[in-house]
Amino acid sequence: MTAFDVPVASVVEPRARFRDLVGSEWLKLWSLRSTGWSLLLGALVVVAFDFGTAWDHYRYWLQYDEGSRAAFVANDMALRDAFTYNAALVLILASAAMGAVAVAGEYGSGLIRTTFTAVPARGALMAAKVLVVAVAQAGFGAVVALGSFWSTQAMLSARGIGLPITHPGAGRVVVASALLAPVCAVAGTAIGALLRKGAVSIVGSVVLLLLLPAVLSDRRRLTAVLAHATPLHAWQRLADAGPPAEELFPWSAGGAWLVFALWALGGAAVTVLAVRGRDQ
Repeated sequence: MTAFDVPVASVVEPRARFRDLVGSEWLKLWSLRSTGWSLLLGALVVVAFDFGTAWDHYRYWLQYDEGSRAAFVANDMALRDAFTYNAALVLILASAAMGAVAVAGEYGSGLIRTTFTAVPARGALMAAKVLVVAVAQAGFGAVVALGSFWSTQAMLSARGIGLPITHPGAGRVVVASALLAPVCAVAGTAIGALLRKGAVSIVGSVVLLLLLPAVLSDRRRLTAVLAHATPLHAWQRLADAGPPAEELFPWSAGGAWLVFALWALGGAAVTVLAVRGRDQ
């Protein structure tokens, strides 16, 4: 019997498990030096916006008249300092940009060809990427929301007007602000999967998540409904403190939570489906 007659067992490459794909995408995300720095910078800017607003109220508190101070306390205005509108805009921009670049960056560098060659199951791969981005941004949002709440209320407590996390409505402000990050990040991954260019995807995220909600008026039913269907307006509805504002077309907090859920699920579905049936 010669060496050529010895049977050789065929080697079959095992199919990658979903948890393996998640682990690979997690390492890929955090191997980029820009990931940590962008999250740190975004967190500092967001907290700085909120802390600056609380500082203004602390600094000029004794200059307000009695009526203004009483209204501030009665209407729980300290909760508006906990996470401001400007901070929400920065958070949306930072989170959506990270989500978009996580997908479009691979297309720009050409790494996506290698990735799809190694893992032909494109849908599972993109689902793992979405999950990793969402988890990272959920942690980022939680740190930013809790940090903003703690720093602003600690500042206001020096004047005796800070509120604890157990105050009615405070928990909803923190949770809504924290979840705004992963919702917008997943929306960013969908835009990145559709446009496939980093700069273009970031611009698309700004247009869809920031500019469009800003131009939609709440004075007409159609535009009001469209505005309510955006993450920014949903966050405003959930984070709104004080007495209910007069609205021509009011909507519930439950509807705002539903908008968050639909944007997250829709963004994940678009990201997964966008890579199927298309070239690399």
